[in-house]
Order: sequence, then C-alpha cells, then structure tokens
Amino acid sequence: MITKDNKKEILKIILFTIVLIFVFIHIKEIWSFLGFLIHLLMPFILGIVIAFVLNILIHLIEKKLLNKVKMKDKSKRTISLVLSLAIIFTFIIVLLLLIIPQLKNTVDLFVDNMPMYEENVKDLLHYFNVDPSMIQNIEEGLKDFGNTAIEFIKNNGDQILEVTLGVASNVITVLVNFVIAVVFAIYLLVQKEKLLYQVNKVLKAYLPMKRVGKIQEICKLSNKICANFVSGQCLEAVIIGVLCFIGMLILGIPYAATISVLIGVTALIPVYGAFIGTIVGAFLIFMVSPIKALIFIIFILVLQQFEGNLIYPKVVGKSVGLPGIWVFVAVTIGASLAGVVGMLISVPVASICYSILATDVNYRIEAKNSKKILAKKKIS
Repeated sequence: MITKDNKKEILKIILFTIVLIFVFIHIKEIWSFLGFLIHLLMPFILGIVIAFVLNILIHLIEKKLLNKVKMKDKSKRTISLVLSLAIIFTFIIVLLLLIIPQLKNTVDLFVDNMPMYEENVKDLLHYFNVDPSMIQNIEEGLKDFGNTAIEFIKNNGDQILEVTLGVASNVITVLVNFVIAVVFAIYLLVQKEKLLYQVNKVLKAYLPMKRVGKIQEICKLSNKICANFVSGQCLEAVIIGVLCFIGMLILGIPYAATISVLIGVTALIPVYGAFIGTIVGAFLIFMVSPIKALIFIIFILVLQQFEGNLIYPKVVGKSVGLPGIWVFVAVTIGASLAGVVGMLISVPVASICYSILATDVNYRIEAKNSKKILAKKKIS
C-alpha cells in the first residue's frame, strides 16, 4: 500500500531523475554558464578567500597580542586588520624582491653566455663525430630562423601590437579584480558581526528553524574545514621550504634561498604547486649549471615523494579529511573552472561536500537500521 510518506519519496525520486536527465542533456550549456558565473563573481569569491585567510591572522593577533590590552573590540579589530594586511603585503614584496632580481640576472647571464653555449654545442657535436656539414647546416638554419623571426615581426606588427594590448588589458583586469577583492575582503572583516546577524535574521524570517539550524551547522563545519586547510597548507609550505633550503645547501645548488621560498609559496597550491615551483627553479639553475639543474629536479622529486606520503597526509590530510583521489579530482576541476584561484579553493569546497555527504549517508544508514530493529521487535 502506498502511504503519504511513500508518495513523497516517489515524487522526490521522479524529480531527481528529471533533473539528472536535464543536466545530462544540457551539460555543455550548464558547464559554460557555471564558468561564466564564476568568472563574473571571481573578485567577490577571491575577496571571501582573502577575508577568510586574513580572519585567521586577525583572530591570532587579537588572542595572542591584544588580549590583555584594554580597548574597544572595534579598535582591536581595526589594529589587527591593519597588522594582518601589513604582514601579507610585506611578505609579497619580499617575495618579489627575492625572485625578480634573480630572474633578471638569469636572463642577463643567458644572453651573455650565448657564444659559450654555442661553442659547447659545437664541441658536443664534434665529440659525437657529427658530420661538419651537418653542423654548418644547423648554423645556417639558426641564422635563417633569426631572419625569419625578424621578418615575421616586421610583417605582422599590427597583430603583435593587438596581442600585446590584449595581454596588457588582461593584466589590468586582473589588477582591478584584485583591488576589488581586497576592498570587499576588508568590508567583510570590518562588518563581520553585523553581516552575520543580518544573514541569520533573513534565514529565520524565510526558513523553518530546523532548516536554519542545518545551515548553521554546515557553516560551522565549513569554517572549521577551511581554517584547518589554510593552517595545514601554510604549515606544509613552511616545512617544504625549509627542507628544500637545507637540501639545496647540502647539495651546493645555487639560489637556495630564492628557490626555497618559491617552492614554499607554490606549495600552497595543492597537487600542482610544487611542479610550478620546480619548473621555474630548474630554469634559474640551468642558466648557471645544467648538471646542478638535473640534481635539483631529482632532489625535488625525492622531496615530493616524502611530502606526498608523509607530510601532506599528516599535516593537511587529517585536518581536511578528504582522500587523496578526491583531492586530485577537486584540484583538476577547480583549475579548469577558475585557474589558480580554483585550485586553491577546490580542496576545502570538496572537503565540505564530502563531509556533508558522509554525515548524511551515515545518518540514513543508521535510520534504516533503526527501522529494521523496530520491525523485528514488533514481529517478535
């Protein structure tokens, strides 16, 4: 016999099936719309991320530095916010001052050593008994390539200018979005209590209290997971940076301080971050010593294995509670939807979804088991 509860369950299944079929049919349009929506809201998403990271620093400063200082809470918040912004911007400036001069020196070194590289290639070809005519053909080919490149630039000046302007426009857009994100983050932090009160008021006005309670639970869970993720990622980045610095000093690899900082910063990006840092670091070292660059790559591969199998599971994995396979899937999808920002926020978002789903699954299984026990008791 079909009861009222059964009818509701059947209706839910039918509606879910219809929605699922609709999603499969229009998957391209939905994916495109999601990409557009994320791109449109990116400054505000980035602002929320910045606000969250700053909030961890603000909370730390308020509890550790200003807890015994007698002043209004609003004044404490303002001082903590200013100090947090100063710490982050100082870190960014120091990072740029470390990396940019080294990149410039490397490029200058590469240009200055071009004749030496050419002679080394010739010596290598002679060593392997390569036909001299082939060497001459390679030299002529390189000269022809240079002439062709110059001709291409001359003949396609308008198109090159258009591409350059496009790149400049994109850079300006990124900078504007970043400024909007920072301003939005500051507003969120200054008005945090007021905004939370307003959101709670709206939820209580339009939703049943049971729903409001569930939303509040999800928000608390999200806050806990994200805070653990940020803290874990930062701690992991510091550990990786320090280990990289020590290893490079022992192996006598140049640019130890600069590259270690770079590796540590890029390690903040889950899964792919270390590869980005390795590529840039290997390029810098290669200009000084190709052998040292090879040693550096091997060292980083070993360090990555150590980090992936020991540090990440212990430091980040436990705090987030997301299996490795889902971390990889989340980061890949996040990168395709929102680039670097998507890679950064994908793991905590996936962890929140995973935790909510796991809780719901366990609740449903327990409910079914309870019904079975009650049914057996009635029969007996």
